[in-house]
Amino acid sequence: MFHDISIEELRALKNNNELTVIDVRSQSEYKDATIPGSINIPFFNDDERAEIGTIYKQISPQAAKERGLEIMSAKLPGFVKEFAKLNGKKAVFCWRGGMRSKTTATVLGLMGINVIRLIGGYRSYRNWVVDTLETFELRPKAYILNGYTGSGKTTILHRLDQEGYPVLDLEGLAKHRGSIFGQIGLEPNNQKTFDAQLLEEILSLNHSPYILFEGESKRIGKVSLPDFLIEKKEQGVQLFIEIPIEERVRHILEDYQPWNYEKECFEAFSRIKRRIHTPIASKIETDLKLGDYSSAVKLLLEYYYDPLYEHTAEQYPEKSKIYIKAKNVEEAIKHIRDQLSVKLI
Repeated sequence: MFHDISIEELRALKNNNELTVIDVRSQSEYKDATIPGSINIPFFNDDERAEIGTIYKQISPQAAKERGLEIMSAKLPGFVKEFAKLNGKKAVFCWRGGMRSKTTATVLGLMGINVIRLIGGYRSYRNWVVDTLETFELRPKAYILNGYTGSGKTTILHRLDQEGYPVLDLEGLAKHRGSIFGQIGLEPNNQKTFDAQLLEEILSLNHSPYILFEGESKRIGKVSLPDFLIEKKEQGVQLFIEIPIEERVRHILEDYQPWNYEKECFEAFSRIKRRIHTPIASKIETDLKLGDYSSAVKLLLEYYYDPLYEHTAEQYPEKSKIYIKAKNVEEAIKHIRDQLSVKLI
């Protein structure tokens, strides 16, 4: 016989590496959003779930249950074997802690595989995430990384994170670089996935003396930042990175690799073309068509992104700004280390 577990109990066990969490919903449900760190062993695949849902609506709930039983009976041995491969404690969840997770836990119990079930399923987890973010108090002092586009801010954060500094990588969580070109080569996260991963990150960092993150706008790709994070950003110490434009162009080319995404780059440029002085826009368009990406990027920086950045930078009072002038990322990282009062290992 299985027993139920709360979200708080599940997270405590999972964070201590004492529990494997299994999402038994379909592949598309899992891909859309899940509990971070969970794996997917679907009770029904997408086609089976769609078929059962149609029967439920068009015929009857009982007919849907009977068809579900028929489908599951044929695939049960393989389903059980997937769970048997997993060592240690296991917890399962479905959409709202209903039929799929209950049947999974019951059948596995009969086969001698004990699992626990999350109360309320993914829906209760999502409600917990939303409620927690709405009332969250981010305690650490904030150091905000600002700088012209291409200044290597993401690279700097990644390096500091690897060195043990408390870093929050918002663009990494969003899977978007934060500009009109930001999703090229990436598959951006939706709000549900972003919120869940963000909450896990800030919970792990909330006892740090300070936290570093980039000075993002309210929206990054498909997601919006919670209000408390925007407020923390506005109140933080603003580190302004200044490196030569040649280095910035090089960073952008290394990161975006536009030669691999010619169509996507041209489409993104088309959306901002009218905001750029016509002769410059025409030159950028020509450069993109000819594959002269260094020239195109440099012009985009000088005539589009840099003016936007300067307008944003003017919004902060001078007393909150610290300017970090460096030849490259390595030098910038050294200066940032000097600004931080505590180093965490």
